[in-house]
Amino acid sequence: MVDVYLSIIIPAHNEEERLPPSLVKVDEFIRQQPYKSEVIVVENGSHDRTLEIAQSFQDKMPSLRVIQEQQSGKGLAVRSGMMAAQGQYRIFCDADFSMPVTEISKFIPKTGEKYDIAIASRELPDSKRVDEPEFRHLIGRVFNSLVRYTLLPGLQDTQCGFKAFRGDVADHLFRMQTLTGWSFDAELLFIAQRLGYNIIEVPITWYYKPGTRLHIVKDSIKMASDLFTIRRNANQGMYDQKTQNSS
Repeated sequence: MVDVYLSIIIPAHNEEERLPPSLVKVDEFIRQQPYKSEVIVVENGSHDRTLEIAQSFQDKMPSLRVIQEQQSGKGLAVRSGMMAAQGQYRIFCDADFSMPVTEISKFIPKTGEKYDIAIASRELPDSKRVDEPEFRHLIGRVFNSLVRYTLLPGLQDTQCGFKAFRGDVADHLFRMQTLTGWSFDAELLFIAQRLGYNIIEVPITWYYKPGTRLHIVKDSIKMASDLFTIRRNANQGMYDQKTQNSS
């Protein structure tokens, strides 16, 4: 039996339109790779045909698994996919693939290289943003500044929807996750830094695509509140207790 090297997790909430072309591109990508991959779509709480459409791809994509969660929440979907994954490396990707699928190769360690966590960044010198409205960019930078100030100094782009984890690191961190909404990845990165995992940022080309499920103002306010929840959890020793229980 060949071990799975790469798991690609795609959270999918009301993605009946954007998911099919993304799965076609992902299938083309993994068929060209020299290692074994699996694709896990996690449908959670959709009100459209996302689940049915994802399942319809299984006959033509032998590497595809579809998981259904009744509740919505991106963090919940990603955690479900990560914990079900078997890959030595595991990357979660937004269903619209605003980052070209081929850029997944940037997250695959070269011979002799090793990382714990690699996060896509739109803010490095070699990164590119395409067609993003100025207002959206401004809101994102304000929120990221708040993230850096309260939790994660040194990371330039914590909220891009493409992040990769070494398999054993994913098994550890996602058991410790408490947030199930948009802020889940800030919590994971915060815990990872506390535990001493190394986090690298990977420059990507990122295309703005209309139809995001994120409500910029309302969700940004909730996410800002979540940052203080994470800090409170840490001050109360919640993550320390979980770390001890996981060891």
